[in-house]
Amino acid sequence: MANKGPSYGMSRQVQDKIDSKYDPELEQILVEWISRQCGSGVGRPEAGKMGFQAWLKDGCVLSELINSLFPGDKPVKKIASSSMAFKQMEQISQFLNAAEKYGVTKTDMFQTVDLWEGKDLAAVQRTLSALGSLAITKEEGTYHGDPNWFFKKAQENKREFSDDQLKAGKNVIGLQMGSNKGASQEGMSYGRPRQIL
Repeated sequence: MANKGPSYGMSRQVQDKIDSKYDPELEQILVEWISRQCGSGVGRPEAGKMGFQAWLKDGCVLSELINSLFPGDKPVKKIASSSMAFKQMEQISQFLNAAEKYGVTKTDMFQTVDLWEGKDLAAVQRTLSALGSLAITKEEGTYHGDPNWFFKKAQENKREFSDDQLKAGKNVIGLQMGSNKGASQEGMSYGRPRQIL
């Protein structure tokens, strides 16, 4: 957390709830995948949430990762480690833009401050998981990791029907609409009959 004191009250509860979403097992999977994907040059972080944040904070590892997933022209042209905050944030932003170009949806993306200030590292994990899922789904040969680490996204399975098939389908009553077999009220009683005096 960048020069912020401890939070209290409602702010503390909100931060604790966000922190509880962080998954240490997913961290190990992501570290293993990034290390295989980018090679030994990216190193490995210290175990734990803060080590994971410090490893990714300057944006260089993330930029190497996204560049390794593009088969042709690399989206992040300049990857330079810097100790200056705005340069690190700019490198993270370049990763986020490239990830969006790769196909990660806006709802799966983290904000730069989520990583840089360590506010929501679970969001960082979600983004990297979505990126891994896309890499498996695209099957471009750029994914280097265990295919069981991430789920494969569903793909379109478009079907073409002829006019005859469509007309024949209109005559079939699907089971979702129910059945009228045995639809009589015989034997049904709702209490005693009305007494007329």
